[in-house]
Amino acid sequence: MTKKKWYQVLFLLLWWLFIIVCAFIAGYFLAMLIFGITGYPPEPVSYVLSGLISCILLAAGWGLFSHIFFNMEQNDRRRKPLKAAIDAMNRVAQGDFSVFLKPDNFGPYDELIESVNQMAKDLGDMETLRQDFVSNVSHEIQSPLTSISGYVTLLENDTLTPEQRKHYIDIIKAESNRLSKLSSNLLKLSSLDAGVTSLAISKFRLDKQLQNTVILLEPQWSEKNISIEAELEKVFVSADDGLLSQVWVNLLNNAIKFTPDGGKIQILLTSDEGKAICSIADNGIGISPEQQIHVFERFYKADKSRDRSLGGNGLGLSLVKRIVDLHSGSVTLESEFQKGTTFTVTL
Repeated sequence: MTKKKWYQVLFLLLWWLFIIVCAFIAGYFLAMLIFGITGYPPEPVSYVLSGLISCILLAAGWGLFSHIFFNMEQNDRRRKPLKAAIDAMNRVAQGDFSVFLKPDNFGPYDELIESVNQMAKDLGDMETLRQDFVSNVSHEIQSPLTSISGYVTLLENDTLTPEQRKHYIDIIKAESNRLSKLSSNLLKLSSLDAGVTSLAISKFRLDKQLQNTVILLEPQWSEKNISIEAELEKVFVSADDGLLSQVWVNLLNNAIKFTPDGGKIQILLTSDEGKAICSIADNGIGISPEQQIHVFERFYKADKSRDRSLGGNGLGLSLVKRIVDLHSGSVTLESEFQKGTTFTVTL
């Protein structure tokens, strides 16, 4: 028994003794008052009547005390879950997301307690994502800045050959482009998440948009001698032309990056019951099953070392998914490690 319960027992005993004493004293004086009016009965009878009056007063007093005490207990039971919930929310407000209250302890307030627990968990997950996001952004910015700073220092050497100087300048340009792309993707994701960018819906031919994207990226895939096979059905869609174009640019860029020299990329566009279905398949390095569930997460890289060398920042597929979601569509992937990957967008 806890210290608090001992105090409760002592409190009850003291009150019980107080009520007994008060009841018998009040019963005695009340009996004397009645006998003074009606006349004194024989002594044994007066004792019995006095005791009976005291018992009646004792029962009434105990009933009153029990009612008050019961109400106090009920109020305590009501206040306990509310106090626990308030204390938990105060801890959450102070940044402690490890709060957990056992619902079974609060009876009818279990739903409230479960809501507080869920709120703490969700805010904890958001805080973890925020910290990871800040860490990833810092890392992605720091890497090219370090390279730029290092090669700028090397360029100060007057003994460099023209070939060395050009090589260092090319690296600085590439790292600057990587920073610019990171900034652009972050701003675009931020505006899409915040709802600042509204969809400019128009009707256009999706097959033509895909053809234009392939032509736009010709320098990249022709440099690696990659063959592009496109089977495009004539399909009209109502969508945001600019944003949807970014989807195909990102997916094709990924396919080109991870397809080996002399490889092949296949683009298939079909329509089915009012849906446009576009798949982009490559015969590149593929993605392992345990990595596939993370590919649409921001800054996630299935092959970190290789992706960095190719200038990726782990935001391209996140942007693809966000844009497709805004169009109420879906994007899925099928991949086999070392055999290739297929991304399918349904609109």
